Amino acid sequence: MKLLATRRLWRILRVVIRYRLDDLLFALPLPGYLRILQWLLPWRWLPRRQTLPRGEALRLALEDLGPVFIKFGQILSTRRDLLPADIADEMAKLQDQVPPFPSEQSIKLIEEQLGAPIAEVFSAFSSTPLASASIAQVHAAQLQSGEEVVVKVIRPGLKPIIAQDLAWLFLLAGIAERVSPDARRLRPKEVVSDYEKTIYDELDLLREAANTSQLRRNFSNSALLYVPQIYWQWSRPKVLVMERIYGVPVTDMATLIDQGTDLKKLAERGVEIFFTQVFRDSFFHADMHPGNIFVSTRTPWDPQYIAIDCGIIGTLTPEDQDYLARNLLAFFKRDYRKVAQLHIDSGWVPSDTRINEFESAIRTVCEPIFERPLKEISFGHLLLHLFQTARRFNMEVQPQLVLLQKTLLNIEGLGRQLYPDLDLWSTAQPYLERWMRERYMPKHALAQLQQQFERLPHLANTMQASLENFNHRPEPKAQPQRWLPTVLGASLLVASAQFGLAWHLDAWPAWLMLSAGLCLVLRR
Repeated sequence: MKLLATRRLWRILRVVIRYRLDDLLFALPLPGYLRILQWLLPWRWLPRRQTLPRGEALRLALEDLGPVFIKFGQILSTRRDLLPADIADEMAKLQDQVPPFPSEQSIKLIEEQLGAPIAEVFSAFSSTPLASASIAQVHAAQLQSGEEVVVKVIRPGLKPIIAQDLAWLFLLAGIAERVSPDARRLRPKEVVSDYEKTIYDELDLLREAANTSQLRRNFSNSALLYVPQIYWQWSRPKVLVMERIYGVPVTDMATLIDQGTDLKKLAERGVEIFFTQVFRDSFFHADMHPGNIFVSTRTPWDPQYIAIDCGIIGTLTPEDQDYLARNLLAFFKRDYRKVAQLHIDSGWVPSDTRINEFESAIRTVCEPIFERPLKEISFGHLLLHLFQTARRFNMEVQPQLVLLQKTLLNIEGLGRQLYPDLDLWSTAQPYLERWMRERYMPKHALAQLQQQFERLPHLANTMQASLENFNHRPEPKAQPQRWLPTVLGASLLVASAQFGLAWHLDAWPAWLMLSAGLCLVLRR
C-alpha cells in the first residue's frame, strides 16, 4: 500500500512539474523563506516549452491525473463563490469522457453483485459500453421479461485510489492553508472534505437509485419531466439497472429544430422544472448539466425533458425556501435593505453585521446588473455576486445554497441556449409570487399547525425524561468549610506583626507565623 501511495505521489509530482502548477503557488503572497524555494527547485531553471493560462494548466493537469482528479475538478467548479473566474470557467469544461474498463471486468462485477450469471438475468447484454465516466460505465441490456434497460457499473478498484488521492489532497490543502492567507480564504480543506463526501456517496449506486425513484415520484404523470424507472430487484451498491430512455440530447439543436420542437416552450419549462423542484418539492437534481438532460421525441410541440444520473441531489429547509423566495423578490424590486435584513434574519451572516454597510455593498454589486434589460439578467450570476459580497461579511455559504446556485446556472445557460430571448424573470416571478401566496393560505397554515400537534407527544416524552433525570441526580456532596483556614491565616499575620518582625535571630517565631499565615490566606 505504501509503495502504491509513493508511486502515486511521484506521478502527481510529474504532472505538477509538467504543467508548472508551482506557478500557482508562487503567485500567492508567500513569506520570504518560502519564496527562496522557487530558486531551489531544479525544474524551475529549465527552459519552458510553452506558458499556458493558469486555469487551462490546472484543467489539463487534472485530466492527466485520471478519473478521481477529474471528478474533483468537477466538484471544484461548483464552488464559483470561492474560485477566481478564469479557474472556475476551466473547471466547468471538465468532461467525464474517460477510457472504459474491460468488459470482462464489468461482467464479472455484475455477476458478483447480482449473484447470478448474465444470461440468467438478461436476455441480451451489450459488452460494449454505451458511455464511460469517471466513476462508472453503462451497458445496454434487455431483461428476460422484455424491458430494455441500461446497467450502470462502478469502476473496479476505485476505493484504494480514492483513499490515496484524498490523503494527498488533504495534505496539499493543509500546506496551502498554512503558507498563504489567500489560500486560507478559499478554505481548501473544506473543499476537499465536500469532495470526499460527494465521491463516496457516488460509489453507492443504491443512493442514486433512491434519489431517482423520489424524483420520478415527484413528477409522476407530469408533462414537464420524465425520470426513468429503477428495477430494484436487480440493483445493488455497485450495479444499477434502470429503464433505457430514448431522447435527443438537449444540446443537439439541429435535431431539435428538425423535429419541430417548440424551443421557447422548452426553455420556459426548464425554468419551471427548476422552481417546482426547489419550492414545491424541496428536492432538486443538482447535476443538471447537458450530458444528463434529454428531450423526448414523442410530442415536439409539447416538449418533455428526460433527466438521468441523480447521484447529486440538493434539498432546502422550509426556512431556506422562504428566505430564498423573499430575497429573489426583493432583489428585483431593488429593495436592498430588505435583502440585507433577510440575510441577517436567516443567520446567513452574523447578527452583529452592520446592516447599512451590508446594504451598501449589495447595492454596489446589483445596480450595474439592473441597468440592463430583464431578459439579460442572469439569476445564477446574481446569486454568485451575492455570495461573493456576503463572504466579505463572514457569510458561511451553505452547501445546499452552493448546489442551488450551480443548478440555476446550468438551467439558465441551457434555457438561453435554447431560446436566447428567454426572460427568466417573467417566467419565474409568477411562480414565486404564487408560492408565497400559497404559503400563507389557511390550508398551509393548518398543515403547519398539524405538524406541530404531531410533535407534541414527542416533546412531552422528552420533557418527562429530562425531569426524571433531574430528579434522580445524586445529591451534591457537602463542601468542606473553607473559611476557617483563611481566618487562621489572617490571625497569624496579625500576630506576627504584633510580635515584631525584626532582623535578628530571636524574631524567628514572628517570621514563622508570617510564612504560615501567607500560605493559609493565599492558598487555592
